[in-house]
Amino acid sequence: MASETITVAIRTEFIKLDSLLKFAGLCDTGGFAKELVQQGAVSVNGEVCTMRGKKIRPGDTITVDRFTVLVTAEA
Repeated sequence: MASETITVAIRTEFIKLDSLLKFAGLCDTGGFAKELVQQGAVSVNGEVCTMRGKKIRPGDTITVDRFTVLVTAEA
């Protein structure tokens, strides 16, 4: 199964994991983002993360299902 890569640029120093999932378009609601994270369906930099408030910074890679999100700093 091929994976799809999404690049997301953030303006701030960090974005919380659940907010990033919504911002990247992987979740319609914060509640769904919270459930995905709590079920262990989300990896941050290759490791399963169950903290929805985890601070995600430019350079981090988030994986959900077949999607990979690369976080960059907005120029």
